[in-house]
Amino acid sequence: MPGLLRGVARTAVIAGTATHVSNNVSRRQTRRWAEQEQAQYPPEPQAYAAPPPAEDPRDKQIAQLKELADLKAQGILTEEEFAAQKAEILGG
Repeated sequence: MPGLLRGVARTAVIAGTATHVSNNVSRRQTRRWAEQEQAQYPPEPQAYAAPPPAEDPRDKQIAQLKELADLKAQGILTEEEFAAQKAEILGG
């Protein structure tokens, strides 16, 4: 019986080793195939949102001046009030 038990144990060790080696080979092949497939197709370009345009302080001044001109045209501001506000916006 000891000879039979030794034979069964040896078979179990050999089968376990073979399974381990087979799994390693399978993982390596899968990794290589994935790398080859990835190299075959270029990566998709990343879509990035364009940064918002930098706000120019002159744009804000122009908008304020247009608003003042509209108020003057409607008769809400007098010429003197318009000139004073315009000078304040332009910093002078």
